[in-house]
Amino acid sequence: MNIVVYPGTFDPITNGHTNLVERAAKLFDKIIIAVAASPKKRPLFELEQREALAEEVLAHIPNVEIVGFENLLAEFVKEHNANVILRGLRAVSDFEYEFQLADMNRRLVPQAESLFLTPDNHLSYISSTLIREIAALDGNIEEFVHPAVAKALSEHFAALKA
Repeated sequence: MNIVVYPGTFDPITNGHTNLVERAAKLFDKIIIAVAASPKKRPLFELEQREALAEEVLAHIPNVEIVGFENLLAEFVKEHNANVILRGLRAVSDFEYEFQLADMNRRLVPQAESLFLTPDNHLSYISSTLIREIAALDGNIEEFVHPAVAKALSEHFAALKA
């Protein structure tokens, strides 16, 4: 069974993430969306909410499982018997960092290969950081994220302003 782990903070999950998962779902038996706790990144949403949003956004893909994690990615991959780590590349600027991660993961978990996918062109400029910034300034993010994510962001920033 080919099992791929797609790790990330997913703060929040975007249409670019969804695009990669939909495409990977055609290639692998099972896709585990590994939602990283990432406390050093100081995520906007708690881990449980990021997991719940990913569940809702990706519910239409039957071979997807959402799992939060707080340990080393290499250990997570071993625990789930995965043989592929999926990473997204949006631009050439992503490559150097992703190449470094792939090399380190190859050393830590040699049974797993790193696979890079690029999102569809119309989604290549979307990042969670940009989505958070636009939402914080009351901008329209509806074309970049699932409606549940847009609602969660709107409620989050409205609560901060109250």
